Amino acid sequence: MDRHVAFDALHNFRDLGGYRTADGRRIRPGVLYRSDSLGKLTTGTPDWSRFLSLGVRTVVDLRYPWEIERQGRVPADDSYAYVNLSIEHQPYNQAALDPETDPGPYLAERYLQVAEDGRKEIRTALETIATASTTAPLVFHCASGKDRTGELAALVLTLLGVDERTVVEDFTLTELASAALLSDWQARHNGQSPTWLGFGRAPASVMRGFLDLLKERYGSVEGYVTQALGMDAESLAAKLAANLLEPFPTTHPPLTYRRAEPQDAERLVHLRDSVALWMLARDIDQWKPAEKDAAHFRTRMAEGEVWLAYADGHVAGAYELWWTDEAAWGPRPADAGYIHRLMTTPHLAPPGTGRALLTHAESRIAAAALPYARLDCLSTNPRLRTYYEKAGYTVAGEQPAKKDGSGSPYAVTLLEKRLP
Repeated sequence: MDRHVAFDALHNFRDLGGYRTADGRRIRPGVLYRSDSLGKLTTGTPDWSRFLSLGVRTVVDLRYPWEIERQGRVPADDSYAYVNLSIEHQPYNQAALDPETDPGPYLAERYLQVAEDGRKEIRTALETIATASTTAPLVFHCASGKDRTGELAALVLTLLGVDERTVVEDFTLTELASAALLSDWQARHNGQSPTWLGFGRAPASVMRGFLDLLKERYGSVEGYVTQALGMDAESLAAKLAANLLEPFPTTHPPLTYRRAEPQDAERLVHLRDSVALWMLARDIDQWKPAEKDAAHFRTRMAEGEVWLAYADGHVAGAYELWWTDEAAWGPRPADAGYIHRLMTTPHLAPPGTGRALLTHAESRIAAAALPYARLDCLSTNPRLRTYYEKAGYTVAGEQPAKKDGSGSPYAVTLLEKRLP
């Protein structure tokens, strides 16, 4: 599956399926979606056909009635029920905020305000999600699919037993849509730009801050549900789990591989940025979103190889294969292939995909009659170094000042593997 469902008019429509829970189960794919405004859908378009194909039976619109009047609602259709639950009671204009406003503490406070002002609507939203049929998908949305939608998603995910790092990560995935959401806003405002530099952004500090505030006031999300919403948190969690969770699969589709082509570049940017957000939510200081653009991947295709791995027709991972790497290894004879940007689709790739990608890369190097596979990892990431060592790589040295043209030099550990 792909968490992001592609639409022309919608930029932030995502499937919450695939996230693991503390008891080892996962959210069932294709039953719970979050989105930006479905009012952007138009009947008779490919977007409309795509939406109907998901089999959605309930749409929960979290916007103000006046927003719906101005921007429109999802077109009416007999296939689903439409519910408007405006969980925010005190409107504010994000676009007009002071440019220096820090989105972390500011939005965290706003989310807490919504959690307290919108108790009645949030309670109804949670009840609606908890009682939806397992065969009747539901989608909830606001305007951008970030703030009100992100808050409700965080409550649901936490009650299901998804760990806080993943809850934060899910929130930050709106970063992948930020540029498109900004462009939409500018199109509605005659090309002007918002005053607030944080408009459309979803940094991890926002959701971390909100969850911290909720815990300070109520002890936990469950405490908020009990004390503020007047609900039985344990019973609610059980209902959500019954409708939304399934056992984690014990079998997985085999991986297939395809050499990437120039038209795959944007897909590779999306995958890399998703992995970067996964890292940031776990305080791994290695990749940042938007560091590599489509031109980077097209260059790597022209000068080396880039491969995509698929599981059941969906992208499970990718890697780059270089034939020289002087930035890390210095001048060397042509005796190795250099593996870079080994990445797997967070939460959705079959277990073992990373190791399988390494094996595939090594087979490509061996096919070129080269004796060594080489790679590097940040010296400050011992966990990743251990991962490669378990795959048969040994430390060959340190490069204290690697330069890749994207920022300041950084230290990396060099690892290599002699191929049979």
